[in-house]
Amino acid sequence: MLQDKQPNKPADHNADGILCNYSVTKKSIWVCFHCSSLSVGTKTGYRLFSVTAVDKLDCIHEGVECPDVYIVERLFSSSLVVVVSLSMPRRMNVYHFKKGTEICNYSYSNNILSVRLNRQRLVVCLEESIYIHNIKDMKLLKTLLNTPTNPSGLCALSINHGNSFLAYPGSATMGEITVYDANNLSTVTLIQAHDSPLAALTFNASGTKLASASEKGTVIRVFSIPEGQKLFEFRRGMKRYVSISSLSFSADAQFLCASSNTETVHIFKLEQHSPSQEEESPTWSAYVGKMFTAASTYLPTQVSDMMNQDRAFATVRLNMFGLKNICALATIQKLPRLLVASSDGFLYIYNVDPQDGGECVLVQKHRCQVDQKEEENPENVPPQPPSQTYAATVALPTTAPSSTTLMGYSEDGGAQKGEVIPEHEFAEGPVCLDDENEFPPEGWTKYS
Repeated sequence: MLQDKQPNKPADHNADGILCNYSVTKKSIWVCFHCSSLSVGTKTGYRLFSVTAVDKLDCIHEGVECPDVYIVERLFSSSLVVVVSLSMPRRMNVYHFKKGTEICNYSYSNNILSVRLNRQRLVVCLEESIYIHNIKDMKLLKTLLNTPTNPSGLCALSINHGNSFLAYPGSATMGEITVYDANNLSTVTLIQAHDSPLAALTFNASGTKLASASEKGTVIRVFSIPEGQKLFEFRRGMKRYVSISSLSFSADAQFLCASSNTETVHIFKLEQHSPSQEEESPTWSAYVGKMFTAASTYLPTQVSDMMNQDRAFATVRLNMFGLKNICALATIQKLPRLLVASSDGFLYIYNVDPQDGGECVLVQKHRCQVDQKEEENPENVPPQPPSQTYAATVALPTTAPSSTTLMGYSEDGGAQKGEVIPEHEFAEGPVCLDDENEFPPEGWTKYS
């Protein structure tokens, strides 16, 4: 999430199945990737895109039911979308954009900082509490109260609904991670990941690995889940502390990318170096590596840890500096790509060499927001029949939220359920998505 200075708004991080997200309060407010789906929050509403080709960015839907959207999360490639606006930062609206209906809305005791969802759970994160809903009927299952102060709303939810692991900061002063089972509603483990507070968290697609970075931004660690054992440790840099804005696994968990407030995006390769492999290829570099490993046993812990940390497998040099950005790894047209969304409102697509790594090559640049001239001159845009658009449907006065959605909060959880339109969508059975089979989550492709 990228944003200008505003109190209690989500900060920079990436989580779970959502490959990428960022916010900019004045122009493009929120961008969220998942597989071939792209969601963009704007000053006027939000837009949904399909990213199935490098040279094409198709807008499949535009909603303007509420302005200044700073959170828009889509359930994979289905028609269910969750929206939170700066005008009502304590209220979450759930829409079925294909039908043009509001399914339900909930209000909370404080500003919503982030929302995470998979096919089993919907998680809402506030600064000092977390709410876990059953996505089938939106029933509030659990409220985690008095969690460590989390002003950025940092959390990660596994997109694998078979485990639905939830990760969030276990401390406000150090890098402790709490891993929670959102299906069985119980704490799984605590991980002492870093010395300084956490800045980024993300699960791999299966929920078996968790990557983390601290506010220092120099070291990135990967842990096994649910055990919490450290598997990999990568060094992003040594010269300076940076602000990590996102972490994202590739779909097959062979690679992990990291972006920050610098001009470099790093891609790390998750591979174990077995002794047998080193013996089979007695190269000079392997010999030097053994010497360093042997020497590290006689050095201070901080120095030996640094010598044993792996470096970037591939990198991207952005043509910008100081702009916040978010990265994601995806397969587009059967090839691995790196996607970078920056606070200037553009999406950059790079080719990634999965064999040799090195410097990634920019192949395409897309604009993710409505051009400012178009916003200032709406007469240049061809008019659309209001009855045929979801934006016009939900903007009708009859769909305005009830005032009761902002009144009080229930004692059993702190969330107040608003009106349901229509009532049958969540009241008795599972989420009714007629086009769920039409837009299934894109399959994961293993890089070879």
